[in-house]
Amino acid sequence: MGTTRWVVAGAGVAVVVLYAALLALNALVLDPLAAVPGSSLAEIYRHVDAAGNSTTQDVVGVAVTAGIGVLLGVGGAVLGLVARLPAMTIAVVHLGVLAAGACATFQSMFFLAFDVADSYPVSGAAHTVWSGVLYGTSLTALVGIGVVLCTTLVRTLRRARATA
Repeated sequence: MGTTRWVVAGAGVAVVVLYAALLALNALVLDPLAAVPGSSLAEIYRHVDAAGNSTTQDVVGVAVTAGIGVLLGVGGAVLGLVARLPAMTIAVVHLGVLAAGACATFQSMFFLAFDVADSYPVSGAAHTVWSGVLYGTSLTALVGIGVVLCTTLVRTLRRARATA
């Protein structure tokens, strides 16, 4: 059972880190490039800064948002392993972090995307499919929490009946 906990904790951290990396990549690179086709990322950043916005603050905001998710994922794994929580509990913690990632995805789009929209004649909405992938991942994680909890409940009831 100990090895399973380590595998679940490691996989959970890995998925949370991948989610955070895609969130940052989308918010800081992919979405701006899709919003202003034909411009380089350096040109977009210069134009946004010249319009009176701060791309430095945007980058820091997205990095902090993504970093909080990574810290929550690592913290959940460490706490779960130190406290010797069951693998299912560790999985639910990581699924919860991924589900909350929808809020982080939404928040991250308020940084550079809105500054790009203020600097160019484009909307502040998502311009790539990657935001949808992140939201879909969060929704899947939310459903996954229910699946893991129901599976655990069924397993517990079966064990209780077998010992009764």
